Amino acid sequence: MLKSPLRDFQVDKAHVYIYQTKPDTSEAAATEAASILRSTLAKRGSARVIVGTGNSQDDMIRTLVETPGLDWNRIEVFHMDEYVGMPDEHPASFRRWLKTHLVDIVHPAKAHYLRGDATDLVQECERYAAELHSGPIDICFIGFGENGHIAFNDPAVANFHDPLAVKRVTMDKRCRLQQVGEGHFATLESVPTDALSLTCPELLRAEHLICTVPDQRKAEAVKNALTGPITEACPASAVRTHPAATIYLDADSASLL
Repeated sequence: MLKSPLRDFQVDKAHVYIYQTKPDTSEAAATEAASILRSTLAKRGSARVIVGTGNSQDDMIRTLVETPGLDWNRIEVFHMDEYVGMPDEHPASFRRWLKTHLVDIVHPAKAHYLRGDATDLVQECERYAAELHSGPIDICFIGFGENGHIAFNDPAVANFHDPLAVKRVTMDKRCRLQQVGEGHFATLESVPTDALSLTCPELLRAEHLICTVPDQRKAEAVKNALTGPITEACPASAVRTHPAATIYLDADSASLL
């Protein structure tokens, strides 16, 4: 049974829900996602989603794929970033994450993969952008990085008016340290310096944003995103401009609000 939030409130256009625990947060986010997908499938016959593949999305995506009655045979999935030069079999590959956590379980209609090890990265970005733009995006599942990034739009490279949909970016040190802290790499030196990423405007092009942001280590980013100015210095603050953004927090990530 879905628990009631501890608090809920509006920040600009975004609605914020705070739950006691990470599992409660994930269940609430997955419940909204399933409702949107069922409605979209009923109206249009198909749906397309962008899936954030960071640690913050693990529980929510697991809950979503376990939700009964979703016809994944009519749902296409995208992911939002990949390390430059990384093969898809690498344990830290986001293509591998999407395949392991979602594709191999529910077998969606189609899975679109961004190839960070493509020979021509400019061409790969253009190819993926064309796939994204071949139809509407119904939901984008977003987490906030510890430095406030969304996808790999770190503060130094984020552009709220980016003319590109997908681009190569250089990650800042804090972002790369987060990857070490989450256990994806043994040392900072082993983390790639560059990635391919959907840009801020491309993420916000989705009809719905579902932002699942649990854990104490995200509290600073949450505070900056929700109480500070809307600025590229905290790229996650841009979600407040979206007319259908829902932000799900747990007590830990909301502790500085």
